[in-house]
Amino acid sequence: MSHDGVGLRAVMRSVAFLTAGALAVPALAACSADDEVAKPLAAQDIAPATRDRIADGGTLRWAVDAVPQTLNTFQADADAGTSRIAGAVLPSLYRLDPNGTPQLNPDYLESAKIVETEPKQVVLYKLNQQAVWSDGREIGAADFAAQWRALSGKDSAYWTARNAGYDRIEKIEQGKSNLEVRVTFSRPYADWKSLFSPLYPKDAMGTADAFNDGTRTKLQATAGPFALQKIDHKDGQVLLTRNPHWWGRPAKLSEIALVAVPRDKRAEALGADKVDLAEIDPEEAGRITLAARDKGPAPLQGPGSALTPAKALRSWAVAHGSDEQAASDEIKARKKQRTASATYARQQTSLRDFVVRKSLEPAYTQLALNGSEGPLADERVRRAVARAINRDELAKIVLGPLGLPAVPVGSHLALSGQPDYADNSGALGGQDTKEAQALLADAGWVPGGPVNEQQQQQKKDKDKAAGPEGKKADSDPDSDDGTFIVGEDDKNGEADRDKKDPKDHAAKQGKDEKHGKKDEKQHAGDEAGKDVDGRQYAPKDNRQGGAPGAYAPKGTAAPAGAAAGALAKDGKALTLRFVLPSGPGSDSLRTVADQISRMLESIGIRTETSRVPDDSYFKDHIASGQYDLALYSWPASAFPATDARPIYAKPVPAADGSLAVEQNYTRVGTDQVDQLFDQAIATLDEDESRALVRKADARIWAAAGSIPLYQRPQLTATRLDLANAGAFGFQTPLYEDMGFLKKGAQGGTATQKDR
Repeated sequence: MSHDGVGLRAVMRSVAFLTAGALAVPALAACSADDEVAKPLAAQDIAPATRDRIADGGTLRWAVDAVPQTLNTFQADADAGTSRIAGAVLPSLYRLDPNGTPQLNPDYLESAKIVETEPKQVVLYKLNQQAVWSDGREIGAADFAAQWRALSGKDSAYWTARNAGYDRIEKIEQGKSNLEVRVTFSRPYADWKSLFSPLYPKDAMGTADAFNDGTRTKLQATAGPFALQKIDHKDGQVLLTRNPHWWGRPAKLSEIALVAVPRDKRAEALGADKVDLAEIDPEEAGRITLAARDKGPAPLQGPGSALTPAKALRSWAVAHGSDEQAASDEIKARKKQRTASATYARQQTSLRDFVVRKSLEPAYTQLALNGSEGPLADERVRRAVARAINRDELAKIVLGPLGLPAVPVGSHLALSGQPDYADNSGALGGQDTKEAQALLADAGWVPGGPVNEQQQQQKKDKDKAAGPEGKKADSDPDSDDGTFIVGEDDKNGEADRDKKDPKDHAAKQGKDEKHGKKDEKQHAGDEAGKDVDGRQYAPKDNRQGGAPGAYAPKGTAAPAGAAAGALAKDGKALTLRFVLPSGPGSDSLRTVADQISRMLESIGIRTETSRVPDDSYFKDHIASGQYDLALYSWPASAFPATDARPIYAKPVPAADGSLAVEQNYTRVGTDQVDQLFDQAIATLDEDESRALVRKADARIWAAAGSIPLYQRPQLTATRLDLANAGAFGFQTPLYEDMGFLKKGAQGGTATQKDR
């Protein structure tokens, strides 16, 4: 899982809801809707080329995370692959431009506008007279009506993930001709342009069975530049072919093959000529960049690149030595390394045909603070955490090495370049250690104590009686739980500032029969500067084994510059659970988390970090509220009043006594924010709606339930001769314009042959 966005349904959880207090923050007025709209921080990078320079034909092999489980974008398990297929084969009445602003799609619409506001809002769509489904039937009012009924929420037989906007429609009818569709709303709806994109044929939406099951693996009809040819879950591929009935600009490519390739295997897939286009992580981007510079016979990195003359001589000596077993093992190892080196070298040679296209994703990474229970239920503590964090520094860590603008995100609801964007972070305030400490003191968290003094003395007596080994064992009861703590201090009576070398500690722990060899390997990887993942987070009475020695164990002295003492209140130290994904592609998140932990340590807050499997990260921890701090991303929307409301809505008690949180996984919400969203959705004045959205964002900042950090990097590897594809940024991909440059065209290397 990439953690780039969330497609989960609202999750219910039985917890006591703790509301945020009202704040008198002058900055809550936000910015005026008349303010100049900022530009996107980074332009899209797609190697643009005019259609006359692009060859006719060819197959584009495009890497995806997995073959989608459903073709219905309105179902809960729809993913990025589902959306990619829908974008190529189904109508979208509006698509986004490079600024993330919806623009009318002339392939399907001649016009769309509000024609009545009183007594009710009426939108009139005039369809492109050439727009037809692949079965020859005209796109019309019947398709609009079927989709409305399926998504209105009035029939529970339809298993829909969302119905925002469709629940406000009162009726849909044909206009003066079959090319006109009149949509009447029961309540005003500002984001009406978000509806019917994508638009499904009536056969796919007309019945619950068709909606729930029929659209999962096939589409009876399509209406895009490409048509769905086949889905092969066994081979991990979806094949899209040029639509012969397409009335718009003919697709340049003959086929688009969506190929399932795991994120950590994409460099190998590119080098092995299995894909032509793939979103990649910074590590793979570095490898491709290195391949372009590496013109020698041997790669500068990879297997065998670290072999020094001394190591080579020693290996030769062992392979030709008198110890037959050692010689045999060394010969096998040398052969294995030669094979790996040869494979890596071939891949690096192939990777010279690729380039990394860079932009910023229309999504941002945030620090989420779970306000449902524990210390973070106190708004003062949440605000203290936010004020301790240097967002500029975190953005530089992630984006600086990639050459992308390292600018913190200033809004929860839009990104720079979008009309709704305004930097409202002033409603909370910037990094200020003294202010953070004052907020914690006001909340009753005292530096250095008071931890229960009687328990502290009993522990000291026990340690003294047990001796050095007993003290170490007692002070680190959870050393094998896959977690580590930052900010422990012996003033709170729980730390053991053992001055021994951490390497010795890791070696001793590595002798444990359960973890021995595995721990030694993990420790070696840690010394090489690589992340070592912990085990799945679990309650203290059911934790799984971790990697002793991979992290500073409980009792290790804090680094220089740390706070003089941890904070405590009512005999309990201030420690926050920091939950992170452990899988490939999450290295940058873990690096950011380490920096955040150090920043919090400087004000006396300890963090207990747990690294959990990707497949359980959201379901078992974020959505269920089993965390204090977490990092994950939200996608930006062109319709924040609609799409962002469930993310920040105030949780409410459900009929069964649980708490309905929708997608508000921080459990922090206010009545004011809900009211501002409702007002923004209901007004048909765009300037007024934009001002209300910005005010809602300022309130969200003030509540300190989530802290936007940075816009996510978008790195895409493409063949040098591939045009109009790459890092799209905000813009909706134009599938019909993608293709391989003609031989000799500027920027290309060769014409891509049909595959």
